Amino acid sequence: MIVKTEEEWQGLREIGAIVAHVRDTLIAQVREGITTLELDQMGGELLAKYGAESAPIKMYEFPGHTCISVNETVAHGIPGDLVLKVGDIVNVDVSAYKNGFYADTGATTVVQPDSSPIKQRLLEAAEYAVDVSIKKARAGAKLNSIGAAVFRETRKRGFHIVQNLTGHGIGRSLHEEPEHIVSYYDPDDKTILEDGQVIALETFVSTGADHVIQGSDGWALMTTDGSLVAQFEHTVVVTKDKAVILTLGGQLED
Repeated sequence: MIVKTEEEWQGLREIGAIVAHVRDTLIAQVREGITTLELDQMGGELLAKYGAESAPIKMYEFPGHTCISVNETVAHGIPGDLVLKVGDIVNVDVSAYKNGFYADTGATTVVQPDSSPIKQRLLEAAEYAVDVSIKKARAGAKLNSIGAAVFRETRKRGFHIVQNLTGHGIGRSLHEEPEHIVSYYDPDDKTILEDGQVIALETFVSTGADHVIQGSDGWALMTTDGSLVAQFEHTVVVTKDKAVILTLGGQLED
């Protein structure tokens, strides 16, 4: 999607603010003893409150309003009766639709109190990686320059990139062109970012795994070697000067 009108800006800002608010609310509720289903139910109630629809349900009939992934489950985790415990790495991914527009966002946290320095370093590296991608995303830039920068900065911090999980275009649909925005240098990708282009930038940073596999439930994407993974994601609009982040949070109140 290329944003061309003020109406489109307003629609994207609205759904971006909604998914960011749901993300932040659920992350704040992550604690020992709560189930992933309880978190998801909160998310579903908030989406309904603001007149939005869960994108995974609308697009794919996913069995949850949000994706909540814990430990070796890296993405597309189905909310259920799993009880969170101290030290669990929890990813909350929220995508939704309202009035013709989609936005997608995610964040990762650790159930406290946790004393593992590697987990904190992992979260910081993953959040920094998506910040790097956002700073690189401007009109006229090569798409593969984003992946190159993210990969380089992640490796400098001693971590790996999960290479078969990527960002993507978004806007009028949950997944648009470019179909894959990878977090490593792809010399064959000649894509140039356009002014007004809407993209979802996300990075999956790992302590060791470079790839994930699909779990037995047909949805979850998982590591096979016990690696820890953290993901952060924002929906942005590319402009000539910078990427405008639609999912920063803080724009809505309960």
